[in-house]
Amino acid sequence: MVLEQVMLRVITTNLNGIRSAERKGFFAWMAKMNPDVVCLQELKAQVPDLSDEMRAPAGYHGIFHTAEKRGYSGVGIYSRTPPARVVEGLGNAEFDREGRYLEADFGALTVISLYLPSGSSSEERQAAKYRFMDLFLPHMQALIASGREVIVCGDWNIAHREADLKNWKSNQKNSGFLPEERAWLSRLFDEVGWVDVYRTLHPETTDACYTWWSNRGQAWAKNVGWRLDYQIATPGIARRAASAEIYKDERFSDHAPLTVDYETP
Repeated sequence: MVLEQVMLRVITTNLNGIRSAERKGFFAWMAKMNPDVVCLQELKAQVPDLSDEMRAPAGYHGIFHTAEKRGYSGVGIYSRTPPARVVEGLGNAEFDREGRYLEADFGALTVISLYLPSGSSSEERQAAKYRFMDLFLPHMQALIASGREVIVCGDWNIAHREADLKNWKSNQKNSGFLPEERAWLSRLFDEVGWVDVYRTLHPETTDACYTWWSNRGQAWAKNVGWRLDYQIATPGIARRAASAEIYKDERFSDHAPLTVDYETP
């Protein structure tokens, strides 16, 4: 007798406003996808702004770390089972005010929703991005040293390789593809030991890998995109990744959801 392999389905997506995504059908799509855990970024809302369905979709528990500034940033996690432990923020006042990090434990697995700052709007925001990266690298080192299996889902706002964006040659001096940013991700993978799950399963994919498209020009129509959304995992759980897919049949925001199915032990 062959037993069917049980999967853990994890979705990550930047909603660019949870209320906007709801109007575009995100929650109906989520119900059809039947995930176990969903990580959200850029809620652009605070908990009192959310409807009952947004706080806890049918069959799911919802936790959130929102920004102090209204209509800005914020992360969340939906899960079938309530987390045993929740950590909101990194213990850094500057970035915790922006609602960028939410950590939840489910048995032996930790899932994190991350919204790494963008530096594209100004030199000041790029400097803030670098401060966050300086803070976050030792945090990632501590997570991998903890011995737990961890999946860090989120909008990392960095395209790691030339294959991860359409116009890489013209973006080498732009935030999101700066040499310093790319080298930082390389350190996470090559030195610290984290695994880029999508790239492990699709090592050579180019045009099909994008998860974000600018609203300017014809970026979506021409597929002039960037891969900014990742599930980055500890080696043990990464080895159990069976499939990774980017959903583009509907548009809930300027980002596309990334779904990864992991075999359970």
